[in-house]
Parts: sequence; C-alpha cells; structure tokens
Amino acid sequence: MPRVDVTLRNPRDHAIAAYADELAAEIAKTAAQHDSAGSFPHDHFDTLTARGALRLTVPQAHGGEGYSLYETLIFQERLARGSGSTALALGWHLMVFGYLGHTLRWQPEALASLAADAVQRGQLINVLVTEREAGNLLRGARPGTVARRVESGYVLSGRKAFCSSAPRLQKMIVYAWVEDEGRVAEFLVPRTEGVRVIENWNTLGMRSTGSHDIEFDQVHLPPEALLSYIELGQVGSFTVASRAYGLQLSAVYLGVARAARDFALGFADRYHAQSLGKSVLEAPQVQQRLGEIELLLGASKTLLYGLVERWERHPHLQAEFGDEVAITKVTVSRNALRVVELAMAIVGGHSLSRDLPLERYLRDVQCAQFNPPQEDTVVASLAKSAISHWHADHPVPIEAAEPPVHAARAPVAVPLAPEAADLAVAA
Repeated sequence: MPRVDVTLRNPRDHAIAAYADELAAEIAKTAAQHDSAGSFPHDHFDTLTARGALRLTVPQAHGGEGYSLYETLIFQERLARGSGSTALALGWHLMVFGYLGHTLRWQPEALASLAADAVQRGQLINVLVTEREAGNLLRGARPGTVARRVESGYVLSGRKAFCSSAPRLQKMIVYAWVEDEGRVAEFLVPRTEGVRVIENWNTLGMRSTGSHDIEFDQVHLPPEALLSYIELGQVGSFTVASRAYGLQLSAVYLGVARAARDFALGFADRYHAQSLGKSVLEAPQVQQRLGEIELLLGASKTLLYGLVERWERHPHLQAEFGDEVAITKVTVSRNALRVVELAMAIVGGHSLSRDLPLERYLRDVQCAQFNPPQEDTVVASLAKSAISHWHADHPVPIEAAEPPVHAARAPVAVPLAPEAADLAVAA
C-alpha cells in the first residue's frame, strides 16, 4: 500500500506535486553533467520556462499562478530531487515574486512590468544584495555599489557577489547607495551595456547555480529604475513577514535529502550480500540507519510544512514568526546533512563514486549552512531573544535593583571545632 503524503492537502497540492515530479525527472537527465562541468543548466531553464515554472509565484492578477508559500514548498522539494542546483537557482526568482505579491513597496506599475517580463518573456529575475566586502546587505551594511544622480536619471557602478543564475538574468534588483541622498535604494537594472558577468563560481556544492559576480560599470538608468528606499531598521521589500519566503530554500535541501534517501533505499534493496544470504536492506544496521533517516525527514517535513501552514493561517501574526522561521531553517539544514550522511553509510564505499549521485547530494547539502540566516547568527539571536523575553516576564524589583549599603561591621569570630583548632595551632 503506497504511503499517503499528508503534506498534500487537496487536489491542487497533488497536481503541483505531480507537475514538479515530471519536471524533476526531466532535469535529472543532465544534472550530473552540469555538476561535473560547473556549467549553468540552460537546458533546464528552457524546460522550466516552456512549462510555466517562472510564473508560479507571480500574482494571478498579473498573469501568474499565484502559488502560496506552502504550495511553493511542495514544488521546490520535489524539483530539487532532480537537481538541487536548478531548484536553488529558480528559488531566488520564485522568492522575488512571493515577497512582492505579499507586500508591495513599489509603484504598482513596476511590479506589473516585472511580472510581464517573467510571464510573457520568460525572463529570470534575482535580487542582488551581497558584496564581497559588505556581505549580505539585508543585515544593514552600506552598499559599495553606488548610484549617482545625473540629468537623465542615475549612473550605477559597483559589483555584486553570489548572483545566482547570473548567466541567464535579464533583470536584476540591485541594492545601491544613492550618493547625493545618503540612502540605500532598490534599483531595477536590465542586462545592458556595462553589465558584465565575472565567471568565478567554482565551488564544492551547488556547482551549476551560476552564482557568479556581476559588475556594473557606469550603467545608465532612467529615473523610474529607483523602485523604493531601504530605511535603516525598517523592513524592506524582501524582509517582510519574518522572511518566511526564504523557507522555500529549506524545501530544496529537504528535497536533496529525500533524493539521497531514495537512492540508498533502492541500492540496499537491490544489493545482495553473500554474508547475509539476502538483500542488504534486511541487515539490522541498515534498518537502524534507515529508521533514523525516516525520523529526520519526518521531523523536517512536520516542522517546515506545519510552520508555513500556521504562518498562512494567521496573517496578523506573520511578522512575529521570525524566530520560528530561523529555527526551522537551521533544523531542516542540519537534518538534511545528517540524512545524506546516513544514506552514504547505508551504501558504503560505493557512495564515494562519482558515478553515483550520493557524493553530489553530500556536496550540495553543505551549502545549506551558508544560505541566510546562518546558524551562528540564528543561535546568537535566539539567545538574546530568550534573555529579552525573560527580563520582560520577570522584571527586577526596584528594591532589589541595587544591593543595600550597610555600615562596616567588625568581623565575627567563629569558634573552631577541636580538630580544626589543633590544626590551626600546628600550622
């Protein structure tokens, strides 16, 4: 009897899952080749574009499918079983429209135009918010990329790092310092003269995301290219609602872990051990590891999908889910890494072969810890949050705030026990 996936709640969820499974099977055919070469999978994105994947999170009012965050998790988890790199690269595009569809801080015409680029022209979009020196600009650092006002609009200069899908991006949302105003703003930048991809993405994992640097050399932009300002300490276009849309990346790593589990299960079922006289799958130690895998996958799915379902059910609380989103991201990442390690232990020495996908899965899940928010930042934030909540719930009484000041007292002589007195005298 086939297992029922209880994360699929209704016919629409089942249709999304089937659609994603079909796409995953198609892109899986060349995933290993792109990983080996470190090449960007244009063939994958040709397929995704033709099959409508670029419009999944575009609001229905703008011609998209209007996927909810929960539905996006379903799609991304399954697509990643075919190629983690491709799902991760697509995920940034899906996340852009997820955030913009949730809380629009631009002029409505700007979103309509960007949606048309994705839906009608099949253009891939990404937000470029990381620089080599400043790090992730969403944390509040001042960008090194500068927009200078000129008579015709703005001139943009600078360089961004880790720009996923760089070889295929046609429109980029770029964080830049507006020079004459002393403020940070989001700019919509097309792929024009002066925009140059620097092919320096050569990594251990997620090798085919094409996350190269992009340089902007005196790029001329019209006045309307400035989309919105980013105010220090205030949520922006891509930090609203506890950054929950970032959880679709956790779904990607959960999908990679599930692919590792499926491979290990199939391998152990087919592999006949002479010492056992039967399939390796019957070995107690293999079943122990498989049980641990199921525990970790089940916990991750319950946590991830359960959180997002609550997040969607209670819009008035969405801004309060920041800690829960961060906890879920870190926990799913940890569990995904452990699942792949256990899957490799089941397969044994064969798992190290470049001819099998397990070593690719292992390399890909390493990247989860470097996607924001990172674990050390989350742990530090949770500690501060716990202390803050404790102090709020347990205020220090005024009279206990400062220790009382007493007059100096003469020391009190404490009589010694007989044995102690003897020792004192002897000393």
